[in-house]
Amino acid sequence: MNFSWKRNLIILWIGVFFCSTAYSISIPFLPLFLSSDLGVRNHLEFWSGLSFGITFLASALVSPFWGSLADKYGRKPMLIRSGYSLAVLYLINFFVQDPYSLIVVRLFQGLLAGFVPAAIALVGTNTPEEKTGYALGIMSTAGATGGIIGPLIGGFVSHYYGNRSAFLFSAIVVLVSAIIATFWVKEENFNRNKARSHVMDDIREARANRVFVTVLGMMGICTFSVMILEPLLTVYVMEMGVQPDRASLSSGIIFSAVGVATVIMAPRWGKLGSRIGFGKVLVIGLIGGAVGNLLQFFTTGYVAFGILRFVYGLFFAAVFPAINAMIVQVTEPAFRGRAFSLNQSAAQIGTMAGPIIGGVLGGWLPIRWIFIINGLALLATAIVVKWSRLEHKLPGVAKPVEK
Repeated sequence: MNFSWKRNLIILWIGVFFCSTAYSISIPFLPLFLSSDLGVRNHLEFWSGLSFGITFLASALVSPFWGSLADKYGRKPMLIRSGYSLAVLYLINFFVQDPYSLIVVRLFQGLLAGFVPAAIALVGTNTPEEKTGYALGIMSTAGATGGIIGPLIGGFVSHYYGNRSAFLFSAIVVLVSAIIATFWVKEENFNRNKARSHVMDDIREARANRVFVTVLGMMGICTFSVMILEPLLTVYVMEMGVQPDRASLSSGIIFSAVGVATVIMAPRWGKLGSRIGFGKVLVIGLIGGAVGNLLQFFTTGYVAFGILRFVYGLFFAAVFPAINAMIVQVTEPAFRGRAFSLNQSAAQIGTMAGPIIGGVLGGWLPIRWIFIINGLALLATAIVVKWSRLEHKLPGVAKPVEK
């Protein structure tokens, strides 16, 4: 390659970090914004769920379309498109005056998103094959770091300047991502002369690659596993005896424990996957995540619970870098933008379904039993990966998709 892939990796890491930070500055505070700024007093849970879910649903439906454009016109244009679009939409959120307008803006945020999958696809196609696992492991820490820093900034801004101002900060921060993509990101090894594919053709092509379809299933299941606990952790912390006025702080620390563990371990799992195979690393991460969930069933104090969440995060940090690296291995470069967009669709479906089902189960069962269900599901997924001998079906280098 006639450019530095390491430099590109650093620049894209910074871009994804700012994009993820922008999201977590304002979006976790949507229920407070709906209640205090938009005057929603009745059915707050419904409006909160709708404002979250509509974005993920729209993103899941439109991601294959953006992936098709990425493989025709390049991943860098998709970075620029999504970056500036999100900056404008966060700014519009600052001015909305009713929940209906908020839902419309959140819908467009889902339709125009795509910065992170475009960045991952660009790393996957512009990094030497033997360094791909390491690079994708590094990239996974960008979102985790943004997820740690963003709520701290958002909490400070919301407390001192109001919930509405958090959207203004998000707009400024994601604008940095767009500027970085415009002036410093480079894309090589891209042929702009090929014809653009159609989404249905892409889906048929993906279905012909059974290993790729299996990996997409892994992404959906693992994202669902994370998100099923999303609406329950704060409630669970209060059930452990934490006072309501301290629950948000304690829950925030516990939430960040997994992110800190991801930042520490994800690059190491990526390096290990390059040596022993990403299928094996995926199994290790799934089993570690399963055991971590099962052990959380037995905790009665929030300090021990936070420690277990951290340990769980050390193992589960292997999962998403392994899945991303496996996508690189089983798809050809010309299909890779579409592959990562389909991967985003699978993740967004899991993101949308997890909180809904978690909330329903949390109303039927004691929350601690959700950890048992989650742990058994991850363990079953690990068994399926081993039983299907998925790691033996992964090539050492990318291969064309079977048609």
